[in-house]
Order: sequence, then C-alpha cells, then structure tokens
Amino acid sequence: MDIYVGIIGCGGIARGKHLPALQHAGVKIAGFYDTYRASAERAAADFGTEARVYDTVEALLQDDRIQVVHICTPNISHASLAIQALNAGKHVMCEKPMATNAADAQAMLDAAKRNHRKLTIGYQGRFRREAMHLKKMCDNGELGDIYFARAHALRRRGIPNWGTYLDSSLQGGGCLIDIGTHSIDLVLWLMNNYEPDYVVGNTYRKIVDRPSDANAWGRWDAQKIDMEDAAFAFLRMKNGATVELECSWALNCRTPNENKATLAGTLAGADLLDGLTINGEAYGHLYTQKVDVTNLCGTDMDLPFSETPADAEIGSWIDAIRNDTDPIVLPEQAVVVSRILEAIYQSAETGKPVYF
Repeated sequence: MDIYVGIIGCGGIARGKHLPALQHAGVKIAGFYDTYRASAERAAADFGTEARVYDTVEALLQDDRIQVVHICTPNISHASLAIQALNAGKHVMCEKPMATNAADAQAMLDAAKRNHRKLTIGYQGRFRREAMHLKKMCDNGELGDIYFARAHALRRRGIPNWGTYLDSSLQGGGCLIDIGTHSIDLVLWLMNNYEPDYVVGNTYRKIVDRPSDANAWGRWDAQKIDMEDAAFAFLRMKNGATVELECSWALNCRTPNENKATLAGTLAGADLLDGLTINGEAYGHLYTQKVDVTNLCGTDMDLPFSETPADAEIGSWIDAIRNDTDPIVLPEQAVVVSRILEAIYQSAETGKPVYF
C-alpha cells in the first residue's frame, strides 16, 4: 500500500533525518510546507514524489492524499501543529521534545486518542543496535530488578549557535529540553518504568557566558543565548528505583557521553557508554563483557533493525501504519518524559522537590 507523507518544517532535522529515512522506507513524500517557501521547494525537489509545496499548513492538511504528517519545527509549535494534523485525520510523527510543557503534551495524546490516529515522537536513541539489544535483555529479566540508572547527556563543548536554539521562548529551554530529553526517554524505556514519584533538579548557566572557539559549531554569542548550559537531576520512581540525569551543552568533564545510559540491576549491570557492556558476577568472580552487536538483526531481537538509527526509527513507524500496530515510541511514554522535564525546570527554579 502506498503511503503519502507530508512534511511541516523543511530545515536541518527534516533534511538530515526524516526525509532520507522516509525515502528508504519506500513512501511517497508528497507534501511540503515551511515558513520559508524556498526551503520547502528545495526539499520537494530533492526528496519529493508527486510533490506539492503549500503556502499554509492548512492547505497541506486538506490534501486527502496525505495520510501521515511529520512535524520538524521549533519546539514551541509542536503541540499546536500536531493537534491540528491529528484533528485533520493524519497520523503524526513529531520531533522531540513532544512539547514545551506537560499540559501541551497531554493535549497531543488526547487528540490522538480522540481522533483514533497514531502519534509518535522522534526519540531515535532507542534505535541504535546496542540499545535495542539491551532492551531485549532488560525485558527478558537478564539484569534482574533494575533499581538504579543514570541518564547521560553530556557534551564538553557543544553549544548550538544558530536558529531557534538561541531562543528559549521558541525552544522551551536549553540543553535539558534539547538533549536531556533523549537520555531520559532512553533510560525509562530500558527500565520500562514510567511512574515517577518526585524529582530534585538544578540548572546552570556557567560556560555559555565565556565564549570560546573550542566548540563543535564554533564561537557562540553569549548575548544571543538565554537558556541553561547544564542541568542535573535526581529522580525517585514510585517503586523505589533511582534515576540520575547529567546533562550539558558545555561542561568541564573529561569523558562526555550523549544519549547514553547506565543501568544497575540485581543480577547484572549494563552501560551504553562505549557500545554495550555487561557487568556481573558468575562462579564467584566479577566479569565485564563487551557485546558485539554488529551482526545482530531484527529477527534476533524482535525489534526493527537497519543500518542507521534514523532508518530503523522511521521504518518501524511506517510499518506501524501499514500494519495498524502501535509505534515503538508510544505517546503515553513521551508525555511522562515531558512531565519530568517540566518538573526539573520547576525544581531548579524553586529550589524544592517536585512531586508527581
């Protein structure tokens, strides 16, 4: 069955991730909209099939050919556009974070349920080979009761210096909502634990006021950046498990790790810091084992597999539409991530724990 997809927002994340992966998934990318029409026209020329470029979102959503919409816009518009598309009868993939606040995220979920349409969020960190294999191990109980986890989202110097990244009114925050959201999603998914009890968090603006050329994207202008460059949190789950978050765009740390996880269970521990490593005890000795995931495939893991995380993510999403199954990233799960992000910001502002 042919699936027709419309793209709202034709910038870097669309061109770098969504559009190539949609091509590989074998769909027809038929509708393009961007506030800068030239961006939509370039994307349509490069990736379109039976493509039309629209002057408004409403015109794209009125196209009866289009069954699926991908939203690749600034964070502040995620909720309104997703709800509009869902109300128009489209299935929706929205880039992370789900929304800039928990209420908007819940409204997106409500709209998906009300319209009986599928909704998923772009958390591609789940779809790395080592993460998929570790998820299988966790679900099989090989780590036992997972009672401690650390979500790693650390850059040593990786401050974005372009576009909406510089404006918290459009993004909803800095490093926490940008990359911390990925690591929180990854850890909760691996643990299969979506019941937070309370959170204590801090955010910092320390390095961003010291512009430097030692940055992944070159020197930044501190006057144009109005958000945090680091965030840390302690999260207690209702079953007593502990989750720690370490997150930064810039931090004087020796070993940065982004979109990674460390888990500790009663039977074994695991981390994704450098591929997949399992640690445990056997026959009276402690062991550490690197797992080679090079040749693992979807049939071995009961999870989709592809050469790239983006292809696996988008491919599984399109399969869910074709087969009328649930997407791997459920909107209910993403709502919990949004609630946690909001609670960390609130705790940092008030200096007090936030209870769920």
